[in-house]
Amino acid sequence: MAKSHAFNFDGGDELNKMSATWFVSYLFYQRVDKSHRNWECISTRASRASVFGRTAHYHEDWLRKVLCMNDSKLNINAIGLKAAEIKGMAKKILEHGL
Repeated sequence: MAKSHAFNFDGGDELNKMSATWFVSYLFYQRVDKSHRNWECISTRASRASVFGRTAHYHEDWLRKVLCMNDSKLNINAIGLKAAEIKGMAKKILEHGL
C-alpha cells in the first residue's frame, strides 16, 4: 500500500484528508464562482466538506502554500484540473478575499 503524502506545515494533516486540489476547487466554488463544480465529482466530498468546515482558520495560509506547490504533484488529481488552473484559482480566491 502506498504511503499517504502529508503536508509539512500547520494543519497539513487536515489538508491531506481533503487534498490541496479539492480544497482549492471547493473554496473557489464557495467564494468566487458557483458554476465551478469540479469538486463535486469526488464520492467522498461530504467527508471532505466536513474537514473543510472545521479548518477555516488555515484556509488563507493553505492557499499561499498551494501557490508554492510542485506543479507535477498538483497535476495528479481526480477532478480534472491542471496546476496552472489550481494556482490561478488560489490567486483569485486570495484577491477576492476570505
